[in-house]
Amino acid sequence: MKSMELTFTGSFTQQEPIPSEAIARATEVLQGGRLHRYNTVEGETAEAALLESEFRDYMGSRYCLAVASGGYALTTALRASGLQQGTAVLTNAFTLSPVPGAIVAAGGKPVLVDVTEDLVIDLNHLSIQIATSGARLLLLSHMRGHIVDMEALMVLCNRESVTVIEDCAHTMGAAWNGVKSGRFGLAGCYSTQTYKHLNSGEGGLIVSDDPKFMARATILSGSYMLYDHHPAGPPAEIFTDIRLSTPNCSGRMDNLRASILRPQLARLGANCARWNARYCAVAAELNNVPGIRLPQRPEKEQFVASSIQFLVSELDPATITDFLSHCGKRGVELKWFGASEPIAFTSRYQSWGYIDPPSLPTTDAVLDKLCDMRLPLTFSLDDCSLIGAIIRDCVLATRESIVDGAIHVDKSSGDP
Repeated sequence: MKSMELTFTGSFTQQEPIPSEAIARATEVLQGGRLHRYNTVEGETAEAALLESEFRDYMGSRYCLAVASGGYALTTALRASGLQQGTAVLTNAFTLSPVPGAIVAAGGKPVLVDVTEDLVIDLNHLSIQIATSGARLLLLSHMRGHIVDMEALMVLCNRESVTVIEDCAHTMGAAWNGVKSGRFGLAGCYSTQTYKHLNSGEGGLIVSDDPKFMARATILSGSYMLYDHHPAGPPAEIFTDIRLSTPNCSGRMDNLRASILRPQLARLGANCARWNARYCAVAAELNNVPGIRLPQRPEKEQFVASSIQFLVSELDPATITDFLSHCGKRGVELKWFGASEPIAFTSRYQSWGYIDPPSLPTTDAVLDKLCDMRLPLTFSLDDCSLIGAIIRDCVLATRESIVDGAIHVDKSSGDP
């Protein structure tokens, strides 16, 4: 049967079941009743503390802190970095709203930086924004798993004394030139929300090598002076002054979520390979298709593609809407960042009413053409090949209808 006649019937939001060993461990936690991370018996190490130690070891960092959400991780990291009220903070113009939201929540003022057609922060524009804004803090979003040249970015930021905090919500398990995402700047922040690479519904993790930073983050997270219950945290003497000068903004991870995450962490490497296989199956159908541009992946980028993005480079807003409709009728759910109103997770910077939107025509030109699609592990490789074929067919059919319409207009005008 030809792909033009096929439809896809799977769900783009259905995740794999929580592993059986995670369910068993969660059941033990529930039966014990000690869900609060500091509610332990003598000789017991809390699940949250065990997760911190295991994630620290996985990342190769000195310290790790588990918190309630990825957004809370970002806000806590900004506060722990010493961000002062009203201070400018650089970030990508192409990201999800919790990123500028974290800057505002921490008291900062977002300064947006252009994105390239490869969906990474534009280093030339970053240099300009550093010079013109005076900002000395960058909350770098590896949006949708796309990693900029981190060596070049760190050279620029180190030269200009700009502190980097990495938002790695979409890059847990990814790396640049062998260095794990989140290990370049002062801190890396991760999400364990359902659509991320580990799934506890909500949750977040922060890693860093800086003891004073992590001590402030620990107190901010709500340690109630129980910082000695954090084996993946700094030594007690680091907290001597910090413990009394840093507010408690409770946002701890509980033992139930930690117990669900620990077995998933052991499977992360294998699952990263599974996501990439699905990405490659879709990309194989879209490569070299007229009217579709896939972001380029440099050799140094060891990506984890739990989603796929592409630009429909030859379509205008009206025909993009037609294209999305055609895909939807055949069961393929695409998100579009060019819509005038925010829909679900696809808001763009003009709709963030809590900031003053700048004029960024370069970023606008990218977002106007940008389509986005999840790749859950519940899809088979055959599913992904079919999805890619449907997208290819729909974009080619839309392009053909444009050509046919243009020919019809020319003929009806009476021109020879």
